[in-house]
Amino acid sequence: MPRPTVAQLTYGTCTVILSTLAMLLLSETSSGPGVAVIAVAALALGLLVALTVPTRASRTARAASPVVARSAAERPAKEPVAP
Repeated sequence: MPRPTVAQLTYGTCTVILSTLAMLLLSETSSGPGVAVIAVAALALGLLVALTVPTRASRTARAASPVVARSAAERPAKEPVAP
């Protein structure tokens, strides 16, 4: 299993912290079970964000795709348009 990248850890952590603060402020809950539900929801959201951050391997695989751009010399010449 590959280790998470720095970007995945950063985005996941920021998501957990900011979403927890936002949900606590918006819900105005102070009960223990309410805070626990918000914390679990924030952790799940942070995990989802961390797993969906594109990794370096997927970017390099996309860049190394077999699509080859032809040079100008290899392209067929366009026929002139009659006026």
